Amino acid sequence: RSIVLVGLMGVGKSSVGRRLAQRLGIDFVDADTEIEKAAGLPIPEIFRLYGEAEFRRGERRVLARLLDEKPRIVATGGGAFMDEETRARIAADGVSIWLRADVAVIARRVMKRRHTRPLIAEGDAMATLERLVAERHPVYATADLAIDSTDAPHEVAVDAIIALLSRTWPALTATKRPRPQGDAARTTSPDTDPAAPQ
Repeated sequence: RSIVLVGLMGVGKSSVGRRLAQRLGIDFVDADTEIEKAAGLPIPEIFRLYGEAEFRRGERRVLARLLDEKPRIVATGGGAFMDEETRARIAADGVSIWLRADVAVIARRVMKRRHTRPLIAEGDAMATLERLVAERHPVYATADLAIDSTDAPHEVAVDAIIALLSRTWPALTATKRPRPQGDAARTTSPDTDPAAPQ
């Protein structure tokens, strides 16, 4: 089974996912990156040219393909888990983990590069984030597992996920590697990590 990270924009799905894949010794894939490859366009351009509905259709197809392939860590876009068909595919072929963060944490991360986020690029971004939290959190809460995404280093979230999986899906952590020590263990917060979604 693939491990599928879900949650709002800015909660750290890609950054945590990369580290989790490294610790478990399996591949990582970012669904948004795969969508851009398939379309030959960046996501903001897909939204601008074709609209959100067409983007969601492409997202559904890409995620179905990723779940049909080998087990891996999959970071999804913020709206992917809202699609009923996608949720059903994830439930059948993966283990979903909600990276949960409050709106203040999300806002600090995404406002720095809001122009890359089509849903908040224009208008009152904070009001949009609050609306998305109200709409999406109840759906994210149906994920198999949940951990809190805070201002702590990403390795804290990775440790929490591995601990949860070890208790609930032990076969998924059978290949896990020791946590890096010394220089390799240095981590940064989501606000300072250049790889973190902003």
